[in-house]
Parts: sequence; C-alpha cells; structure tokens
Amino acid sequence: MLFFSLFKTLVGQEVTIELKNDLSIRGTLKSVDQYMNLKLDNITTLDEASFPHLCAVRNIFIRGSVVRYVHLPVNAVDTALLEDAARREAMTQAGTPVK
Repeated sequence: MLFFSLFKTLVGQEVTIELKNDLSIRGTLKSVDQYMNLKLDNITTLDEASFPHLCAVRNIFIRGSVVRYVHLPVNAVDTALLEDAARREAMTQAGTPVK
C-alpha cells in the first residue's frame, strides 16, 4: 500500500511510464488504483516514429501489470516522508509496535 499512497499524492503531476514493450508515454497522472493501474491525460509518446498510431491518442488507461518503470519528477517526491513511511510499514509487518 506504500506505493499506492505515493502515487495518489502524484495525481496531477506529469510522469513518464515505460511499458514492458519498450513504449514510453509521458502524460498527466489522473488516477491510480491499488493494482497500479494508471490513467493519463494529455499523453505524448517519446518515440513517435515507432508508435505512430498513438499520435492521435490523448487519454490512456494503462494496466499495472504491463508497467516496467514509472519516472517521477524529482521535486514531487518527499523522500524523508517516503523513508519514514517505508520504515513504519516494515516495522508493522515485522510485528514491532510503531512508535
């Protein structure tokens, strides 16, 4: 649930999604669910020559199982908060009480 929470905070930000078929799509993140399915608006493909059929597409739904990487804007992620949340989640799963 940690990454789901992180991605929910990025709604409205521009992200680049790299798929397992080597297609990279940049767009504004509109929604995300617990399965990491993503909805992007105002998309552009980074390699339009290889995927010309996507030039006319502006909105896309991406199934989470086909995502290889998600490139996030550096200034959009609060790393201290993310580290703290990861530490708390690890302690909770290990059965250690969280302080």
